[in-house]
Amino acid sequence: MITPAQWQKSSFSGGGEGNDCVELACGETSLLLRESDAPGRILPLTPITLAALLHRMRDQRTGPR
Repeated sequence: MITPAQWQKSSFSGGGEGNDCVELACGETSLLLRESDAPGRILPLTPITLAALLHRMRDQRTGPR
């Protein structure tokens, strides 16, 4: 039996209902990433891939170090 994912809202998201945000959950074999405005579109990621994505997003926001 597969347990439903427990989604965690990003700390950068607003607290109110209707705010679009990124959510993360632990799947059976990977981490799961989705946008709240398209909850059926789920991206499975390894921890290394998620870390690379976050680093890339941070670097694009702040510029090269």
